[in-house]
Amino acid sequence: MRVMAQVAMVMNLDKCIGCHTCSVTCKQTWTNRPGTEYVYFNNVETKPGVGYPARYEDQETWRGGWSLDRKGRLRLKAGGRVRKLLTLFANPDLPSIDDYGDPWTYDYQTVIDAPAGTLNPSAHAISALTGRDMRPAWGSNWDDDLAGGPQIATHDPNLSGLQDRVRMEFEQVFMFYLPRICEHCLNPSCVASCPSGAMYKRTEDGIVLVDQDRCRGWRFCVSGCPYKKVYFNHRTGKAEKCTFCFPRIEAGLSTICSETCVGRLRYLGLVLYDADAVLPAAATPDPRDLYQAQLSVFLDPTDPTVQAEATRQGIPADWIDAAVRSPVYALAVRHKVALPLHPEYRTLPMVWYIPPLSPVADVVHAAGYDPADPDRVFATIDAMRIPMEYLANLFTAGDVEPIRAVLRKLTAIRATMRAEQLGLPADPDLPASVNASPDDLADLYRLLAIGKYHERYIIPMAHAEDAGRLAAQHEQLFCSLDGEGKPGMGGHGPPTVAGFHPTQSGRTFRTDDGRTRFNLLGWNGDGTPPHLYPARGA
Repeated sequence: MRVMAQVAMVMNLDKCIGCHTCSVTCKQTWTNRPGTEYVYFNNVETKPGVGYPARYEDQETWRGGWSLDRKGRLRLKAGGRVRKLLTLFANPDLPSIDDYGDPWTYDYQTVIDAPAGTLNPSAHAISALTGRDMRPAWGSNWDDDLAGGPQIATHDPNLSGLQDRVRMEFEQVFMFYLPRICEHCLNPSCVASCPSGAMYKRTEDGIVLVDQDRCRGWRFCVSGCPYKKVYFNHRTGKAEKCTFCFPRIEAGLSTICSETCVGRLRYLGLVLYDADAVLPAAATPDPRDLYQAQLSVFLDPTDPTVQAEATRQGIPADWIDAAVRSPVYALAVRHKVALPLHPEYRTLPMVWYIPPLSPVADVVHAAGYDPADPDRVFATIDAMRIPMEYLANLFTAGDVEPIRAVLRKLTAIRATMRAEQLGLPADPDLPASVNASPDDLADLYRLLAIGKYHERYIIPMAHAEDAGRLAAQHEQLFCSLDGEGKPGMGGHGPPTVAGFHPTQSGRTFRTDDGRTRFNLLGWNGDGTPPHLYPARGA
């Protein structure tokens, strides 16, 4: 057993109101500089819908993630080294800017400079990439709030096989919001796809990052990620992705998307897992068993044996304590109400979701059922406007039973708390019917409904005694926040817990140990920068 720690996130989709505050704050913090106009480390999608980039979930087209060969061994869906060598300069699995949508701004100067008396001056759209006039036709949230509009939603890959059950008519329409960030997977296909080894997963907390010095811009990480959460910066020629706000995580703070979430739907915490069990879990033959296989990878942080082994392998005591109190472990593993996004990609994602239940209330009211009667409430779950098969295609590789179990448990919480608040007699058999105890339902209610800040975000700080070891790792695996005076993924060395490094404005700069480094983010493309390619014979 090889115990490792992973920072993970859970999102409660019942509480997302689609305000896009998380997307805006992430955009302003991480991708507000040239070359990242179309990049959204965090975006909120309307489901059903085609997502961003368009139809990213169609792996028959994009070939992201993993698959099993005839012998049951894991292989990249996009092919191995030979195929990558043959497609090195023409990657056929790479989304185009049309799939993302040409980002645009407006010619506000036309309005500002309009002479007095001009009737209705207007600012027309111009491309943020080329500066030319354009007519917007697609974007990151183009189908926002369309509630299953037939023009777009019918192309949602998750609706495959459900055409007879899901009819895009007003009386039967449904929608919910799905916030997405990088999954920081336990078995990341983007890392395995990178020919230059620039993508890496941090050993201390599992965050997946990009080493900007080693990145050569091959973009196989973009096509290899099935969630399409790795982007290419066309100005720097480098790959960029969500960093899970690791400078904040190291300081014991929540991610910026979590900090600013209006609906308080995000939960952050540590989980302990057995690294030796990752490969067997990802290679589970039946995709419908992958959810349970990933659950088996996680370790019980309250188990004295696990605690002793974690301590022996160098995990600090306060990290183990944080794993014990982790809301992510409670929601995903102990109570089993959070589910992974597309486990069939075999990457073992670590951003999990609590499926939406809200439409049940509408069905109950319309059918005349008594919400206090849990049997009748359970009976309506199968009649939800959101088909369970659709949710199963999103979170359990098509297996409906885990979805039904989660929705029944969430319904039991509502029925129990309603009875308590109104002074009605509670059904004593209700908790057992959903494989829970009364304390379990109370704990879930506390977390999901009234959880305080310190209960939703349990993040241990990076340890000062590990600074030397982590600095040695970062010496080879740079991923800092500096570049062109903007927060982003630069190449000046690791950030400290206390704050960010000052930006180096010149093309070259000298490090503390006397070495001369080259700032690729400040390179205008002229000449050949030093150390761009390995030295001959290295």
